[in-house]
Amino acid sequence: MGDVKVTPRRPSFSFEGVPRHWFADSAAVTHLVNGVCLLFPAGERFFVRSVRHYEDRITDPELSAAVRAFYKQEGAHAGAHEKFFARLEEQGFDVEDLLERYEKLAFELMERRFPPSVRLSVTVALEHFTAIMAENALTDGLLDEAHPEMRRLLAWHAAEEIEHKAVAFDVLQEVAPSYALRIFGLLLATASLAGFWAWATRRLLEQDGVDRATARADLGRVRRERPIARRVFLRGIREYLRPSFHPNDHDTYALARALFERLEAEGRLSREAA
Repeated sequence: MGDVKVTPRRPSFSFEGVPRHWFADSAAVTHLVNGVCLLFPAGERFFVRSVRHYEDRITDPELSAAVRAFYKQEGAHAGAHEKFFARLEEQGFDVEDLLERYEKLAFELMERRFPPSVRLSVTVALEHFTAIMAENALTDGLLDEAHPEMRRLLAWHAAEEIEHKAVAFDVLQEVAPSYALRIFGLLLATASLAGFWAWATRRLLEQDGVDRATARADLGRVRRERPIARRVFLRGIREYLRPSFHPNDHDTYALARALFERLEAEGRLSREAA
């Protein structure tokens, strides 16, 4: 883990005033982000289960401490996003139905079909994608047009994804350092993230009363202006295919530290013991 200390924190956010179309006053952009947010809580609990399965095989005390802090960070992310989901429910979105369908397919069915090593490998690949999304969010001004409270939520989440981006990877390298396993996990992660994200976005747009033709046109414009496929998936796959890849090859930790300092100064973030 080097000089990076994974630190659990407690956020203080309120979503009471978040409007229906809170990102750039656009239904398409808002629900594109809402769509991936819906995947976070169940996905992060899956990450924790996948790493925890191998906890007793971790021999490095420093990595063990980072793993425990990783659990707390992921739990805090899940709780914060679920707090926002209550706001979506207030606005008339049937979040519970979406989550039930997603969790049944992603976890009740898929999780049971694959052994622990594959589940950990999928976790590692998804953590790589989220670290890239986090970097983009903090460097490209992607959050500039978001509602201030949602901007804080997403920026905090992004910073912690950067901070713990190497934890699951280092666990995989210690317990199952197979390149073939890592790439198989990448294939599953890419298909599941892209598929579920697109599905959740479409369902939210439908619930918002946006007709399919308008949704396709708006999402096409978003893809041209914010090319997620290229910036996240293609870049992530290209980097991950290197046999020597490690998340720390690209040092983005200063981005996270700057964000933590700002949110702590605003009184929106406090540290807790790991």
